[in-house]
Formats: sequence, structure tokens, C-alpha cells
Amino acid sequence: MIKDFNADSFRLFDDQWALVTAGKKDHFNTMTVSWGGLGTLWGKPAATVYVKPVRYTWNFLNDYEYFTLSFFEEKYRKDLLTLGSKSGLHGDKVALTDLHPFTCRDSMAFQEASTILYCRKIFSQDLDKARMPEDVVERYYSKEAPHRMFIGEVEEIFHN
Repeated sequence: MIKDFNADSFRLFDDQWALVTAGKKDHFNTMTVSWGGLGTLWGKPAATVYVKPVRYTWNFLNDYEYFTLSFFEEKYRKDLLTLGSKSGLHGDKVALTDLHPFTCRDSMAFQEASTILYCRKIFSQDLDKARMPEDVVERYYSKEAPHRMFIGEVEEIFHN
């Protein structure tokens, strides 16, 4: 049951990282995320991730209704580094890892994940530089557009 899921969302995103994945078996993309959170929105369990529009995965998150967040044990850190630094636009970056994608309901996830959150996108919005502290704008957005926030209702949680 979703309400029984107990996790330190600070550790999950900041220390452990995750893969956010959207699309279908024949057309999907994934990327490593370390900015995100878990909570409640509109009375629903929710997961939030932040993705810049320069990332190929951004298009998939915009175009598809469902996405997954896959969390892994430390032994997969190298694979997450690869998937966070390579673009799926230029080839099959998943083939460079030891991870195995599979169809997870109406999205994709990875067999090796210790926990998978299956989410239906319920909201997205670009972050507004005019409402950010100047040091944040200088550090993160001096050369690129700000992240878009994607919020998904967590509809199911899978554990390996």
C-alpha cells in the first residue's frame, strides 16, 4: 500500500539518486535525477522531479502521461552516472550500462531497481527566474533555461 511506503526523501534524491523514465518500450528515455521530493498534493501521494528543457528526457516527460522513478542500490552508481551524463538523443545510452529496462504499466522502469514509483503526471510548470534568489540564477541558470517541475501522483510502488 502506498501509505505504508516509508523513505527518507532527502537521502533518496540527494544521496541515492534516481532514474526518471518516460515513454514506451519502442520509444523511451531515462536520466538520473537528484533534485526531487515526495509528499502530498491535492490529497494524493506525489513525487516531484525537476528537469531542464535541454535534456532529451524533458520531451518524454512532456509528451507522456506516465513516468517512473527508479531507485537503486549503491552498486549501480556507475550506471546512474552514465545515464546522467549521456544523451539518449545520440544513441542507446542504456546499452552502456548493466541495467535492463522493462515495461511498467504505461511507462518503463528497470529490473535492477530496489524501488520503483509509478506516477501519473498531474502537474508541470517551469521555474520562474524572477522569483529565485540571484545567486541561484547565477549558479544554475546563467546559460540555460530553468528546470521544469513535474509532479506525478504515485499510483503504485514496486519493491525488489
